[in-house]
Amino acid sequence: MKTRGVSRRFVPPLGRFCDLDFNRSNYCRNVWQTGAQMGYKNRNGPAIPSRHVTGLMRICLFEPDIPQNTGTILRMAACFGLPVDIIEPCGFLLTSGALKRAGMDYLEKADYIRHADWRAFVEAREDGTVPGRLVLLTTKGAEPYCDFEFRADDILMLGSESKGVPDQVHDYVDARVVIPMQPQMRSLNVAMATAMTLGEALRQTNSFPKRVE
Repeated sequence: MKTRGVSRRFVPPLGRFCDLDFNRSNYCRNVWQTGAQMGYKNRNGPAIPSRHVTGLMRICLFEPDIPQNTGTILRMAACFGLPVDIIEPCGFLLTSGALKRAGMDYLEKADYIRHADWRAFVEAREDGTVPGRLVLLTTKGAEPYCDFEFRADDILMLGSESKGVPDQVHDYVDARVVIPMQPQMRSLNVAMATAMTLGEALRQTNSFPKRVE
């Protein structure tokens, strides 16, 4: 199933406190939106042209719990011109004040697809909506991220802050990488881990935006 842009009709925010069945019955399972279309600035204004194209590196958030982290990651993705996949349910509403404060006005320019659940994300990969190799950042990864050979169209996947990803996701992904840390430390903040790994991936693939002098 292809994604559908939503420009002049507000889509109700999803989250653990919302009725996902309502979403599935009234909207397609995978909804492409920009921040402006979510109503962060001008809900009824003109649609922002889609930059959701193939061949770009992507960030994927699996059932995120903390809106500040998601807002920070959406801001970073907007700065680098990268799309984001959000696999729901989330632990917060996508219109939460905490997400807006972290993302600031960059949310207007953020491109992302909201997937109703893990199955919907897998379907999007199978039909070509979400192309690329799926690389999971995990403390259970065997290969340090700096030693991993990234590709320009990789999907960098981050698990939920509270519980990571389930075994079925670990088994499904194409690769698993880890950020080496001191043995007694549990994990890094998910937004910081995203920034570290994304920076290395963009460096390796020469995919940083070109500077305009």
